[in-house]
Amino acid sequence: MFTIEVNTTSSLQETYQELNAQLAALLSGERDFICNAAQFSAFVMQTVPDLNWSGFYFARDEELVLGPYMGKVACTRIPFGRGVCGEAAKTQETQRIEDVHAFDGHIACDAASASELVVPVISQGKLIGVFDMDSPKVGRFTEVDQAGIESFVATFVSATDMNWSFAV
Repeated sequence: MFTIEVNTTSSLQETYQELNAQLAALLSGERDFICNAAQFSAFVMQTVPDLNWSGFYFARDEELVLGPYMGKVACTRIPFGRGVCGEAAKTQETQRIEDVHAFDGHIACDAASASELVVPVISQGKLIGVFDMDSPKVGRFTEVDQAGIESFVATFVSATDMNWSFAV
């Protein structure tokens, strides 16, 4: 059994550092792509407050395909450049959206989502996919959250065998 511990007196930045060390411990000894992606999604949903969705979309040709996640049912395929996830895939840059309803082209998989943070998953210069987090609170994600989740994604990439590919 894996227990996650959070020091409630730590700053948000310190909390992300502590959680990242625990994430590394959770993923250590397991290199399987799907297994680690599922654990990662659950870890984020369990440790980051005020989320209603946490999960992966994987790059396949010029679209994203739904991967392991926690939350309500979701869109299964998203073309690069469409919505927040598609924009993150197209630009390979993190997208931190304060109000998704003000984002031109937002894809509403869950009507309760109000803000979104999407981090590209890149390994050896290649886009593997994106990690997506949704919150029902407008303005939920700060620069500290972005840096913390980007460090989580880096931990995931270093702990995981990235040679996995979709069956054709």
